[in-house]
Parts: sequence; structure tokens; C-alpha cells
Amino acid sequence: MAVAYILLVLFLAVFVAGFILLVLGAINFDLSNSDIPSGVDRPVKLRIIHVFIICTAVVGKILEKIGICSQFSFIRYIQDRMPVGVDPKLLIKNLRFDTVPIRIYQPKVPSASQRRGVMFFHGGGWVLGSLEVYENICRFIARESESVVVSVGYRLAPEHKYPAAYEDCLNATIHFMKNSEHYGVEPANVVVCGDSAGGNLAAAVCQTLAGRSDLPKLRAQILIYPGLQALDFNLPSYQQNRGVPLLYREHAVFYVLQYLNGNLLHMQEVLDGSHIPIDIKLKYRKWVSPDNIPEKFKIRGYKPHVLLDCTPEVFEKVKRFCEPTLCPLLAEDAVIRQLPESFILTCEYDVLRDDGLLYKKRLEDNGVPVTWCHLEDGFHGIICLLDKYVLSFPAAKRGAYNIVSFLKSL
Repeated sequence: MAVAYILLVLFLAVFVAGFILLVLGAINFDLSNSDIPSGVDRPVKLRIIHVFIICTAVVGKILEKIGICSQFSFIRYIQDRMPVGVDPKLLIKNLRFDTVPIRIYQPKVPSASQRRGVMFFHGGGWVLGSLEVYENICRFIARESESVVVSVGYRLAPEHKYPAAYEDCLNATIHFMKNSEHYGVEPANVVVCGDSAGGNLAAAVCQTLAGRSDLPKLRAQILIYPGLQALDFNLPSYQQNRGVPLLYREHAVFYVLQYLNGNLLHMQEVLDGSHIPIDIKLKYRKWVSPDNIPEKFKIRGYKPHVLLDCTPEVFEKVKRFCEPTLCPLLAEDAVIRQLPESFILTCEYDVLRDDGLLYKKRLEDNGVPVTWCHLEDGFHGIICLLDKYVLSFPAAKRGAYNIVSFLKSL
């Protein structure tokens, strides 16, 4: 009995030691490939958050390998554990718009007129994120702008592939627009808003609804460091910020492929730019090109990328990248010019920075008014960390107040 006990203790000790070594090894590998510029807001704090994220991902991968749960399930579980207190200024309810779970935030203070409505689509690469993760930013927007905010819990990839997330956000928005007065919202004063993948979804929903005559026009769109195209992952911002947390260049490709079809077989071709035929690249070059990025955003380094062709087999797997409901930057001018007043937030240290800059140019070229907020010390995902206790960043607060100011100006 004593021998068995000793063997069990030794086995557990070896397992724990091995587990720790695996985690530390993975952390060291990931950190060696990361780059936190000195100009970023609170670089030490960002490094600490990055280490925690890596640890969570590594532990999740180990649990997946031994058959306990998937890596994504573990990460989602950990993300949802962040405690949030009661907000005495808001009435918060969990509801469903048809089959789509939503959380609605309504200011308790009386209003003499109908309020503004904000449909919020969270980020997370279409794979992560939830109503819980984005609780703080939704509360902030509802409280500070005195708007009714509807946060949409759309289906996530890879369990639910494209266009599931887009369809959920579209259906939830249509439902709300048809029933807005029930929630004290003026039908003609509904705004779509989202960050990262949520910004992609907001842009796609806005484009889809632009031509609808059976619904009121959307009042505005708010796109927070949105991902808007998957044709070129070698734009200046992708080169400059390829290893900057919280979104590496490789991770951006990983997430969009998970959303598209869950097939990572051609990830390297997508990174290299050999996944789209040259004739299609040339067709969209007027909209997706480093030539449309202001020169001041190339100062930190940019090397023009060689135009590569692709095989029919590769393009067949990713051809839906050319659909505007997945890549809104590719929508025709006839659609773009119908879009409402827009707010775009970009961050200097973000691989998706240039997606936002390119869309800003497209909107302005088509006569759409654009309010642009650029966080010179910001990084991808910073708005999600708003009011997260010691994890908060001053730049996140600045960005959030710019969003509120835009809403109040409508």
C-alpha cells in the first residue's frame, strides 16, 4: 500500500512537472515571437496580459490533447469568468430575438423622448468572445450615451461556420428594428457597432440593410478596429505589427479560416498571398492596395509584396473570401455610397489598422461622412479591456469616450 502511494505521488509529481515545463516552453516560444513596441500604452501591463493569454491557450491545448475538452471551450470558459458587479444605472436583461441570444442594456433614468438604439457585435475572431466578455464596454456605452444597447450572442466558429455569425447578427438587427419602439427606441435612430470580428459583422449587416426599403435606414455604423478583407495579409500594418499582441498576423489568418470553413490546410498560402488568382487581385486592387494607405503609416517599415498567383485547388477552398458579407471592403461602390454616417477607430499597433484605413477611404470617396479616431498608442483588443480593473488602459478609455461622443452627436 505504501509503495503504491509513493508511486502515485511520484507519478503526479512527474505529471505536474511535465505540465509546467510544457507550459513554460510554449510561453517562451510564443514570447520569443512577440514584439511589444515601446510606443504602446502600458507595455509592461500588455506583456502580463499576453502571458496570461498564452498560458490559457497552452493549458487548453493540453486538455484537448488528453481528451477533456476542446481548446476553444476552455478559453471561452476562462474568459467568461471575469467578475462584473451590479450597475445601478442600468436595467439589464437576457432575451432571445427569435433563436439568437441577446443581452439588452436600458438606462433607468427617464427619457422625455425615444432613445437611440445600438446593436453591438462582439469581437473574438468569430471563434471567441461572448456577452460576458463584452459586458463592460456595453454597459459603458449604454450608461454614458444614454442609449439602449443590444449585445448579440451570435454562434461561434468553428462549430458554426460562415455565414452563421453574419446571419445571427443580421436577423437580430432586423428583429430589433421592427420592434424597436417596444424597447423605447426610435426606429430611425438605430446604430450598428462592433469591434474586430464584430466590426466585420457590423459592416456586413450595414451593407445588407442599406438597400432595404421595408425597414428604416440605419442611423450610423461604428467600426472598432474591424477586419474587412482577406485578400492581402501583407499590407503595411500586417508587416509592422506581425508579432504585436493581442493579435498576431498568423492569428488573423487562423481565425478567418476557422470562420470560413475550419480548414487550415492552406494557411501558409493565405499568409503568402498565393490564395487568390492574379486577375481577381487586380480587379480589387483599386480598393485593397498599399497605395491607398497614407505614407505616414509606412514609416515604421514596409516592403512591397510580390504579386503571387494561386492554384485552382487552393482558390476553390477560399473563394468565398470574395463575398462582401465576409469581406465588406470588397462591396461595390453602389452599395458603399448608400451607407450611413460612420465612425471608424483604428490602433497604430494593430495588424488590422490598414483594413480600417482602406475602408475609411472607400467611404469618403463615395461621399459617406466618416469620423475617424486613431489611437497612436493603441493595440488590437484594447477596447475590450475597458474597466477591467487593473487590466484597463487609458487609451481604451479615450477610445470609448470618442465612441460615446460620436453617438451623442447623431
